[in-house]
Amino acid sequence: MRLMHTSLPEFKHKIKGAVIKQSPNKSIKIKGLENLKSAKMQSLRTGRIEESVEAIAANKETVKVEVVVMPRVPETMHTVIVKGYDEKGNPTKAIMEVINIIHPTEEVELEGFAEIEDRRPTIGRH
Repeated sequence: MRLMHTSLPEFKHKIKGAVIKQSPNKSIKIKGLENLKSAKMQSLRTGRIEESVEAIAANKETVKVEVVVMPRVPETMHTVIVKGYDEKGNPTKAIMEVINIIHPTEEVELEGFAEIEDRRPTIGRH
């Protein structure tokens, strides 16, 4: 599985490196991954995102690159686990619930851009 996935720190390193490859004077900001402590990213998609970052950073007018990671399907279902512990730290009881979270869609990040190139495959064909 190692060859099929890129670790979260490696993903961030590759994305930042794609900007530096074009110009060390350009800055980059990655948003949407702040709450993740660990994750695995698809290696093929990581490479495609690297290429996209390089293409944006290659533009002479661009001085700052921003990469925003957000859910593609705006409503995602999450399990919520409520856990209780006694004073010694031993588990006492757990209750599982479920909640849907409705995320903002890409329109909030694309406001003001005249040129938008959508390279995403159709949903279900990624």
